[in-house]
Amino acid sequence: MPSRERKEAYFKRMTEMLDTYSKILVVHADHVGSQQFHQIRQSLRGTAEVLMGKNTLMRKVVMTFVKEREGHVVENLLPCLKGNVGLIFTNNDFAEVRKVVDDNRVPAAARANVVAECDVVVPPGPTGCDPGQTSWFQALNVPTKISRGQIEIVSELKLITKGKKVSQSEAALLQKLNIKPFTYGLVLQEVYDSGKVFSAAVLDITDEDLEKKFLTALRRLAALGLSLGLPSIATVPHSIGNALKRMIAVAAASGYSFEQMAEWDALLNMDPEELAKLQAAAGAGGGEGGAGEEKQEEAEEEEEVDIGGGDLFGDDDDGY
Repeated sequence: MPSRERKEAYFKRMTEMLDTYSKILVVHADHVGSQQFHQIRQSLRGTAEVLMGKNTLMRKVVMTFVKEREGHVVENLLPCLKGNVGLIFTNNDFAEVRKVVDDNRVPAAARANVVAECDVVVPPGPTGCDPGQTSWFQALNVPTKISRGQIEIVSELKLITKGKKVSQSEAALLQKLNIKPFTYGLVLQEVYDSGKVFSAAVLDITDEDLEKKFLTALRRLAALGLSLGLPSIATVPHSIGNALKRMIAVAAASGYSFEQMAEWDALLNMDPEELAKLQAAAGAGGGEGGAGEEKQEEAEEEEEVDIGGGDLFGDDDDGY
């Protein structure tokens, strides 16, 4: 197919994808071979589509698309189209696509002048190399000894540091030891969702992380409101709880009783022997399933709330 016809077909295909899909993953594609691309496309079939191409061509398609549809939000994708990148179009959950991409990484040997994606540690033990190759190890300061006619590494050695380039000697040594420390595949860089562009790091955020952040903010809001004396939805439960505890304390001292303090009144007037048995049972329950410890922790938290919400900030020591 002539070059012009290929470009026209590419224009048409990418334009259709921009019309069809609202979510795009921008991926870095260094060291990814054609066979690996084929496997990724096959794994994503029915879920997403992978599109590779020259940056200039992809940028031109996007600019033409925006020009024909004035003000279209896909214009925000343009700054991401630089370097050796590709696009994965989908309307499904990003997590599904990301899992497929991560599952299709392949082990690879270290190559000279390639930036290391992780630390590389050479384990101790026999290498299978004859004593005549000792110079390889000496050049890299690898501690060795001769054992049973072969070179043996004496202790574990960190050979390559993450983020640094692999030297020719390091790559040759790892090849001799048949160590493939790296994995190559598509690397997620940015996430485009209906006009908004985020770093791919947002995909690492789980529901548990969001819940934890929300609860931390809620505790701080409640503590601030209690300290300033400003009632809000966050402070009302604590204010009611603190007021009830004060009422129970006053009632216990004055001999007055009311319905809500019946349980506390029973504990305060319990026979010492029965109370000791109750404590022993609680301790035994804590040893079996941790229930006693949980009750004790809950009691401690309630007591701490009673002094003005000081513990509402959680365990943070950040000075707030």
